[in-house]
Amino acid sequence: MTKRAKADLAIVPIALCWSFSYYLNRVCLDEVGPFALNALRFIAAFAAAMAIAYPSLRKVSIRTIKYSLCIGTILTAIYITATYGVKYTSVSNAGFLCTLAVVFTPLFAFIFKGVIPERKLILVVMMCTVSIALLTLNEELKPALGDVFCILSAAISAGHLLVTESAVRKEGVNAFHLGVYQLAVVGILNALLAVTFETVYIPATMKVWGAIFVLAVFCTGFALVALVIVQKYTTATHVGVILTLEPVLAGFVAYFFAGEILLPRAYAGAVMLIIGILIMEIDVKSVAKILFQNNSHTLP
Repeated sequence: MTKRAKADLAIVPIALCWSFSYYLNRVCLDEVGPFALNALRFIAAFAAAMAIAYPSLRKVSIRTIKYSLCIGTILTAIYITATYGVKYTSVSNAGFLCTLAVVFTPLFAFIFKGVIPERKLILVVMMCTVSIALLTLNEELKPALGDVFCILSAAISAGHLLVTESAVRKEGVNAFHLGVYQLAVVGILNALLAVTFETVYIPATMKVWGAIFVLAVFCTGFALVALVIVQKYTTATHVGVILTLEPVLAGFVAYFFAGEILLPRAYAGAVMLIIGILIMEIDVKSVAKILFQNNSHTLP
């Protein structure tokens, strides 16, 4: 198995972890403020990583630290907007709308890097606009506040993806170290915001502590560090395609654990959103060419 294939395979459990994170966030937000929740999960994730790999993490380069500060700050904005999004919208909507990052990514690549997007991007943007309307607009044609936060989080995530992809390919930057030290940056920044804007409150139930543990170890520590590492061996396109599993899985989690049932038009919007993302990320011509070649080999 090639390094790219292994990296692509590693993205599947990341998508699974993040599909549960929306529901677990909702559980925690009943007792903990958004800033405090992010501080707890990221500081715990960083502490766990340091406990496991301290000898390696001790020898970190200055350049890696600089990129960790930059990427960690961007990640802080992502998780603040995503957490408020979960707080003020449904688990299902949050899962689907946060996936829009893979549509924003080629747009930002064009704006900031001059990478010319494919013509099909126009079709995908139109499909996603309609799907967002079906998912979020109520009878008064207004989206919920949480939906707006989730879309904003997706846009910032696209920037994070592009910056990370560039950083891990630079000389002197260790992808593993970068993935771990960004956790510390997010944890510290959220802790400062929690002390400043929220009432400090220690969770009282084991359910919330259990959710924080899973969020810290699996949805934060493992997922974010692994994502940084795999980006060194695969492309943003591959990451985007495989992460489209996330909203689908999040929908199942919302149904079975949170009892959420979407309106028929919302299901239509969710399906349209997934189709649009797949159109954006999959090279249909290449896939058709491979299939044609495989079929031709089987002919007598």
